[in-house]
Amino acid sequence: MSMEHKQRQIEATLRLAPVVPVVVIDDVKAAVPMARALVAGGIPAIEVTLRTAAALEAIRAIAAEVEGAIVGVGTVLSAKDLHAAEQAGARFAVSPGVSPHLLAAADDSNLPLLPGAATASEVMALLERGYRFQKFFPAVPAGGAKLLSAWASPLPQVHFCPTGGISLISAPEFLMLPNVLCVGGSWLTPADKLKNADWEGIEQLAREASALCG
Repeated sequence: MSMEHKQRQIEATLRLAPVVPVVVIDDVKAAVPMARALVAGGIPAIEVTLRTAAALEAIRAIAAEVEGAIVGVGTVLSAKDLHAAEQAGARFAVSPGVSPHLLAAADDSNLPLLPGAATASEVMALLERGYRFQKFFPAVPAGGAKLLSAWASPLPQVHFCPTGGISLISAPEFLMLPNVLCVGGSWLTPADKLKNADWEGIEQLAREASALCG
């Protein structure tokens, strides 16, 4: 698959809703009902991070059983992570930053990558490789909406999904920027709601997120 095709796929995914939930899941049994709650609330693109032993099985279950879900993988650090996620049925991959080995693996993979960048130099280096869509991480500690706004004029070709420290309250500040397509956030699937199987609560959080605008 060409880089241009993968970029179009990433763009389509990022435009599905104002927020991509960043999910840390410990129990595979929670994956399907959680994803159904998010989709019911208007949030179809779901990033399951590779921070737990349950992550790949959760991705596999969501991909197989949840109609309307576009499940992706987060915290991708290596070629091994990328391959395992693709085998599990992930539709997109997200990395906190990049390395030469990861970018080489992404070139050879059909799984579209949303690479992380935190400086103008990193954004430019990724743009040279064809990445017009990038993750700005960690968004708030790295400079927040003010930094992204400053990049909009000199780097208009690049659009971002800022992630890291963003909440329901602060999300509109990012979403109003011309170079932001959506934000990533962990507040849609808090650990207590996952542990207590509060799927109605997660659906409500998703509804609030899907109603966001800049």
